[in-house]
Amino acid sequence: MRRVDFLICGAQKCGTTALDFYLRQHPLLCFPSKKELHYFDDDAAFAGGIPDHAAYHAWFAPEARHRLLGETTPIYLYKPEVMPRIQAYNPDMRLVAVLRDPVHRAYSHWNMFRARGESRVSFREALERELAMMASPSKDGASGYTCLRRGLYAEQLTRLWQHFPREQTLILRHERLLAQPEAVVARVCDFLGVPRLQGITPQRVHAYPYPEPMAETEYRLLRDFFRKDTERLQTLLGWDCSAWLA
Repeated sequence: MRRVDFLICGAQKCGTTALDFYLRQHPLLCFPSKKELHYFDDDAAFAGGIPDHAAYHAWFAPEARHRLLGETTPIYLYKPEVMPRIQAYNPDMRLVAVLRDPVHRAYSHWNMFRARGESRVSFREALERELAMMASPSKDGASGYTCLRRGLYAEQLTRLWQHFPREQTLILRHERLLAQPEAVVARVCDFLGVPRLQGITPQRVHAYPYPEPMAETEYRLLRDFFRKDTERLQTLLGWDCSAWLA
């Protein structure tokens, strides 16, 4: 079985799901029948060391026309144990990460769990619980709510580049993907070395209605929380994140 060649990960389901939607239309790319395989973040699969990956490869059915195999699982960027596993599996792996304004990402993250019935606490309570967990070294920092921690992008990218050279990674802005999908998908195709897709129709993917706008006090709390990491991100990527810091 051929190895998987590229992975899409990042901050939020809506951005990665949109990119997955567009790239599945490419005739030279093979995606699995199931979205979000969660293979490399499955601790049970790696408990005995390096697995044979047969269960992972079984999700793919490449045809002769397919040049590359890829899949999308957003949380790969966040979990520290994932990148060493991916590097051991395929050191030539190409990784595409989609990043969203961390404040809006946090609110959207909570709203997704609320809409799916997986969380019944208010946004404010979710933030307070996570802040309390982060302040307590005796608690498992990887568990519980991750509305805040998933938005610490500079930290996650620094970890990513410890295992993969920067030229094997492509970091995209969520808002640009929404506003200019054809241009962003063209960048991804160039990065993967396949012809560009033409005639993309913009799609709204994986969007849940919000019960109400974010409160101003929560907005300011989040801006303050993410400020230092976002300033680091500007330096790392050469991005203008002034809108994220406003």
